[in-house]
Amino acid sequence: MKTTMPPVVAQGKPMVMVGCGILHKEVDYLIKKNGWNVETQFLASSLHNYFDKLYSQLNEALDADDKAGRETVVFYGSCHPLMDRVLDKHHTLRTEGQNCIVMLLGYEKFMEGLGQGAYYLVEDWANTWEPMITECFGKNNAVVREIFHSSHKLIVALRTPCSEDFTAAAEAAARFVDLPLQWLDVNLDHLESVLADAIARKKEQALE
Repeated sequence: MKTTMPPVVAQGKPMVMVGCGILHKEVDYLIKKNGWNVETQFLASSLHNYFDKLYSQLNEALDADDKAGRETVVFYGSCHPLMDRVLDKHHTLRTEGQNCIVMLLGYEKFMEGLGQGAYYLVEDWANTWEPMITECFGKNNAVVREIFHSSHKLIVALRTPCSEDFTAAAEAAARFVDLPLQWLDVNLDHLESVLADAIARKKEQALE
């Protein structure tokens, strides 16, 4: 039986963190702050709406890094039903957490908001909201609003230390789905611990 071997690692080159671009500014900031020897390779956050595209583009990115002999760690949650298969294929691992918002807020705060009917909105999504939503759900506003109203009671916009002022975009997004808007200021402590853990686990894996 043919066994897939891990790639030969290019000595001295930084680890590559491949993942969702939804928190790209926050991730890059934390990497710089901690002096981690890590490069980033971000994919469009809208891929969450398209399983085929997410699977294809994540595999392509990891294939390219494998061919270049680069160690990788994946910044994604369980965002695809075949995520574990992708990780196993490329001999890598991902950050701990159901999704990027859990990684930012922590599980308890995330679930508390869900219990109140929150839809979490971050800057990256707010700035691309209408085209992203209409491409996914169609241009019938009544249908889009019905979809959101069926499971959400409000939009909670998450503002981090890396956020620019996206007030207008968040307000427009909330109007588009006809839900009230609230703001939540979030520090990066939990995200920092998630990234540090994944990088440490990857370094251990590379030594095995």
